[in-house]
Amino acid sequence: MFAGGSRSFSLFPLRVVYLPVPNLEAQAAILVSVSKRRFKRAVKRNRVKRQIREAYRLNKHLLLPALAEKSCRLAIAFIYLADELVESSLIEERMKTAMNRIAERLPDTEDAQKPVP
Repeated sequence: MFAGGSRSFSLFPLRVVYLPVPNLEAQAAILVSVSKRRFKRAVKRNRVKRQIREAYRLNKHLLLPALAEKSCRLAIAFIYLADELVESSLIEERMKTAMNRIAERLPDTEDAQKPVP
C-alpha cells in the first residue's frame, strides 16, 4: 500500500492513504496508525486510535454506498500527524471531509481491476 500505486491526501491532523484492492473481502478495510515518536505513552496512542475508529464508524455511510455503486473495494490507512491530542469533534469533522473526498475520487470499475505495477 505504501510502496506505490496508492493515492493520499492530508487533512490535518490526519493523512489518508487509500488503494483499490479487487480481492478484498469487505468493501473497505482500514488501518489506523499513531506514531510512538509523537506519543510515548500507549494510553495516549490508544485514545487517538479510538477517536479515529469511532469517527470512521460514524461516517462510513458517506463512503460505502459509493463503493457499492462502483463495485470497488478499498484499503484505507489513517495516519495521525499532530503532536498533541485533539478533540474528537475535530477528528470527526475531518473524517467526514475525507470520506466525501475519497467517494468523489473513486476509480471506475475498470481502473480498480487493473493490477498495480
